[in-house]
Amino acid sequence: MKLKHLILFSGLSLSTLVAYQWVPAEQAAAFHRADDVAHFKMLQADLPVLYNGLFSGSGACVQCHGSDPNGIASTTSLGEDVNVVDDWKGSIMANSAKDPYWKAKVRESVLINPEHQELIEDKCTSCHAPLGRHSKAVLEGEAYSMIHLSTDSLGQDGVSCVACHQQSPQNIGSAFSGELNFETSPLAYGPFESPLISPMAEATGYIPEYSEHITKSEVCAGCHTLITNTLDLDGMYTGTTFVEQATYHEWLNSEYSQGELTTECQACHMPSLGGKQPIILAAGFDTPPRSPFSIHTFSGANTLMLNILKDNAEVLNASGTTEDFEASIAATTALLQQQSLLLNTSFVDRTADTLFAAVELSNLAGHKFPSGYPARRLFLQISLVDAEGNTVFENGLWDDQFYLVNEDQGYELHHETIRSEEDVQIYEMVMGDAEGNYTSILERGYNKLKDNRLVPRGFSSTHSAYDTTRVDGLALGDDNFNLDDFGNEGNGKDLLFLNLPTNGNDLALTLEVKAYYQSIPPKFVDELFAFEDSSITAFENMYNAADRTPVLVRSSALETGPFVGLEESEASSGIQFFHQSGTQEIQLFTKDVVGLKVYSANGSLVLERDNLLGMNQVYLGLSTGVYLVHLTTNKASSIERIWVQQ
Repeated sequence: MKLKHLILFSGLSLSTLVAYQWVPAEQAAAFHRADDVAHFKMLQADLPVLYNGLFSGSGACVQCHGSDPNGIASTTSLGEDVNVVDDWKGSIMANSAKDPYWKAKVRESVLINPEHQELIEDKCTSCHAPLGRHSKAVLEGEAYSMIHLSTDSLGQDGVSCVACHQQSPQNIGSAFSGELNFETSPLAYGPFESPLISPMAEATGYIPEYSEHITKSEVCAGCHTLITNTLDLDGMYTGTTFVEQATYHEWLNSEYSQGELTTECQACHMPSLGGKQPIILAAGFDTPPRSPFSIHTFSGANTLMLNILKDNAEVLNASGTTEDFEASIAATTALLQQQSLLLNTSFVDRTADTLFAAVELSNLAGHKFPSGYPARRLFLQISLVDAEGNTVFENGLWDDQFYLVNEDQGYELHHETIRSEEDVQIYEMVMGDAEGNYTSILERGYNKLKDNRLVPRGFSSTHSAYDTTRVDGLALGDDNFNLDDFGNEGNGKDLLFLNLPTNGNDLALTLEVKAYYQSIPPKFVDELFAFEDSSITAFENMYNAADRTPVLVRSSALETGPFVGLEESEASSGIQFFHQSGTQEIQLFTKDVVGLKVYSANGSLVLERDNLLGMNQVYLGLSTGVYLVHLTTNKASSIERIWVQQ
């Protein structure tokens, strides 16, 4: 076994080999039984193990960090297998170079601008096939192409183990767009101090070394901030750049990047088992358990692509098994539904022909939501149903091809208030080309026609990273977008008002609001599928065969009673209420004890009085705005809508 690794790492210098103290095969065998060795060879079969002088493939890590046949290493106290190789194999990271959508989009770019093929392919592979591309650059000083990738097992290894663990701490977090800085010597940085060197050195030739940077968000910065040079419709450079995605900068422009609330990317996308769950790291070696241990699932939000990879694993030569992908899909769905968004719906008022309500969306992510690739978006589906089951209002529906019904051509503007079934609220980034038109062609991205994606808590327009993370379009003028009641930035919320027509329906109503996520909407691939090319057609067939149903992220519902007219309301409640519009006083007369609560338009309680009886004058002392006055007795209640001016 050791002789095998000696051959694989023949590119290492003699001095390096001596330093690693390679041992004879018979001595090495003492670490593993013969059946263990056979098991590891089987696991390595589909993963590259070679060393090309700069990087090693993920297969070299299986022996110690894959599934332990003895159930000792990479196993929790409950017997759960948490080995990093299997968790990683089912991720988009592991399959980034095999992603059929990515390949199709690269091909689209080359077909549109063939004169830029070398630059396009070299840039796109810098993050999707980093081991292959950076090996070509460092060892040969040449650009890397999709042809190179097709025959390069290290390139096909995607964002594998050393793509992260061999990143140098030098200049980390300040280089972007695939400009990654790797150690040229075989060092593997890890999060644990005083690592045991000999097992990894003997098995792979890599020296493990502790470095704090491997636990920091800066490791993600190089690929999760992508700024491209813009081409016009004739394929000429405009001299400007476009921020295709800036997830790392969005995190910088949040309350999670500094201070007591600091939360690194790994905390959500590689969740820790915590200090009470130490894990033995290396199979077959007598090493002390380590904690905290991070699960290498790399969960994001793109369940559609994970399902496409799972369903076409054999054709794509995907790294994971069906079980690996199903586990990754489950973890991704959980992250999307539990750690991305809060949704609350509150009743405001009801008249003879309109239901007034408010929807508050709160971003729970440490970056914009959605974030990353420009296709991704969140949209709301709103329905109003009466007590007899009749639909009174609905929007945000999709057709049999998953296009949103009533979505505007080009793109839907940001809405502050929903008044019609044609007002579809979509949170997204929309690219515009040099002529100001909507485009899904990445190289033609010139400016953002719209970016109303929910910003993270602490997000500020005065932050140094605002130039790459700015809000664009009508959301800029929305007083309820990332602003609290006092106009302060940073609450990471959007308050959307609903003025829904009821068309005279006076029955009890149920309002339901659902938030759905789409990773690749059909409108974003319309331009792509117009090309006749084998790689594009291959993805188109996979896409059309996939279940593209948008993923439900959150839902919220409320019920209102039947509509009661003003005279009937006063008669039933026994309360006489008077307010002159704009004034700061309300007057009421009641023969029963009354409780009074005043709510702002976003549902916040701003004033409360108890035990009112007889004739009462109540001074409000409120800022200018619309308020709801809720009056209750032991017999009935009523709601009054008032306008107050300071």
